[in-house]
Amino acid sequence: VSKCKWFFSIIISFLSFNVISLVIYGCKVINARYILQDVREIKKKSLNLPIETEKVCCQIAEKCPLAEWRSDRKTMINVCVMDKLDKIEKLDKVDLQILRTLQENARLTTKELASRVSLSSTPVFERLKRLEREGYIKKYVAVLDAEKLNQGFVVFCNVKMRRMNRAIAEEFTERIKVIPEVTECYNISGSFDYLLKIHSPDMKYYQEFVLNVLGMLEHLGSLESTFVMDVVKHDVGINI
Repeated sequence: VSKCKWFFSIIISFLSFNVISLVIYGCKVINARYILQDVREIKKKSLNLPIETEKVCCQIAEKCPLAEWRSDRKTMINVCVMDKLDKIEKLDKVDLQILRTLQENARLTTKELASRVSLSSTPVFERLKRLEREGYIKKYVAVLDAEKLNQGFVVFCNVKMRRMNRAIAEEFTERIKVIPEVTECYNISGSFDYLLKIHSPDMKYYQEFVLNVLGMLEHLGSLESTFVMDVVKHDVGINI
């Protein structure tokens, strides 16, 4: 009888241990599933987290109680994930070299670009698509010769509004965006509200443009024009 009791106690202990292990494992799986669900939802809506986030969440799911995660999931993501994602999202030397090379010549093929950065074509293609997807590369354009196209008369025009509020600012910027002669527009500090860069064929054209286009904008207070006599430096790229 004592041997039977001993045998059954061993079996019960074994079964209990396995049941507890299954429950713990099941909780970890549920934790991971809910955490991944939350991260995928946030990734779609705002944070735009990379795919590697899911792998990181699998690692932290075992250490992160579900109740704690659910109570303040944004803080949990910041604490548990974002510090690791910072390392993932940073550009490395090869990424920066790709960007520098494309700033000089955006017409390079993937094979030509790969030879410039000393990599094979496939990883360069993947890096290029990631840089485009994450917004480091906004678009590819051709830089035209303004003089040859009879648009070499360049004016920087300071604009001051009679009064300013959000509605007036939005209306002004929307109007400016559709005026083709204005190639750049900046909201600035100081005595004026906006700085415009304008291309035109000559002084006469610019005079008509001020009277018939800029002068017709509502809430316009005053203009101050500065004419470019010579272009000393005009880089379309940025220093990285």
